[in-house]
Amino acid sequence: MGRAEKIVKRDRKLIYEASWLGSNGEVPTIPGRKMNLISSDPIFQIHAELADIRHFGRTPYGDRRVIDIIGGRVDGPKLKGRILPGADWQIVCPDGTADLTARYGIETDAGARILVRSDGLRHGPPEVLAALGRGEPVDPGRYYFRTVMRFEAADPAVDWLNRIIAIGSGARERNAVRLDVFEVL
Repeated sequence: MGRAEKIVKRDRKLIYEASWLGSNGEVPTIPGRKMNLISSDPIFQIHAELADIRHFGRTPYGDRRVIDIIGGRVDGPKLKGRILPGADWQIVCPDGTADLTARYGIETDAGARILVRSDGLRHGPPEVLAALGRGEPVDPGRYYFRTVMRFEAADPAVDWLNRIIAIGSGARERNAVRLDVFEVL
């Protein structure tokens, strides 16, 4: 096998192994050694209260909509506080996939303020997405809803958030979103 064939084979193996990222599994790093990718338990949960969807119409990128984040709570072993206002700017693709870009704040119970940047995807079978669109309760195991989260904070009590990436596993409710937030290790 030539050098180019070895590289292609190795790259295919890496792509296949990277697909495990969504499963909270372990990915081989060095033959015979494994690495945990995310914390085994959420570092906190978010319950974000939402306003009604504002539609901006079909743009060249997809169906554009904005959903104001109007409040909520953060609770967990590493963070407790309230959600400060923000918004989720969404593009809904023709297949129903929602490309999510949320920006909002958190104020801890001790008064520290944290900026949150969350980018994600939500997709599923058409009938499930239609039920979510009508505000019906849907088991979150029936659709995919994940976000990559980054944080920015000045307060030394929460500046550890500046140095992590988190993954949120979400559930959509009629006027709320719930996220279990896991730290990428």
